[in-house]
Amino acid sequence: MPPDKMKMNENEGVGDKIHFKNKMADRKFFVGGNWKMNGNKSAIDGILKFLADGPLDPNAEVVVGCPTIYIDYVVSKAPKNIGVAAQNCYKVPSGAFTGEISPAMIKDIGAEWVILGHSERRNVFGETDELIAEKCGHALAEGVKIIACVGELLEEREAGKTQEVVFRQTKAIADKVSDWSKVVIAYEPVWAIGTGKTATPEQAQEMHEQLRKWLKDNVSEDVAKSTRIIYGGSVTAGSCQELGKKPDVDGFLVGGASLKPDFVKIINATQ
Repeated sequence: MPPDKMKMNENEGVGDKIHFKNKMADRKFFVGGNWKMNGNKSAIDGILKFLADGPLDPNAEVVVGCPTIYIDYVVSKAPKNIGVAAQNCYKVPSGAFTGEISPAMIKDIGAEWVILGHSERRNVFGETDELIAEKCGHALAEGVKIIACVGELLEEREAGKTQEVVFRQTKAIADKVSDWSKVVIAYEPVWAIGTGKTATPEQAQEMHEQLRKWLKDNVSEDVAKSTRIIYGGSVTAGSCQELGKKPDVDGFLVGGASLKPDFVKIINATQ
């Protein structure tokens, strides 16, 4: 084998390892599991068992988002290294808002996180940028950490409006953020959610890099460096490693795959 070819093979993957090291130094890898409207006690017991059996990467922060009715159950049963999130909350502490829950209630039963602005809340339930931003602001004010979701529809991407849409959504949220250390941003291209389609690692990296630059230009350099930006959209055990190698992809928000044992492989994507 020619010496130059040998040298190239010896160095293969070195750049990826350096990216991991640099990324992990600033931002702890984060994997969220969004169970959506799925599960019962028996199924949840199964999920918590494979998470307990792991083994899970000790350098990854793991949070599961469960249906409201099961939050208390999951908090009581989950391994101590697994955080628990609500999938939604409202923008005020209490009141005549049938069917809603407040950040105060989330905290009261021992959960620390809430997922806000998910594409299904935006596009199925018609939540506006303004409402999502108000929810984010109130959750943070109550001491609940947020996974704030942004992302474009297929027609918006095809019309060349990805940046416009994602930056508009991000600005609305950023205007209400009081403590960036309690914020994880999830970029989830809507066309890749539940469709089996996944943004290529290059597409994901491009948008994550642009989001980080937006934070630098519009919030601060420190916030841009420290805020974790995770990718959501049909993440699987097969796609997670290449996505996780990208320097601005700090983890994943996982849907259906978080209900299956392969979720462990996704959590361990950078090992």
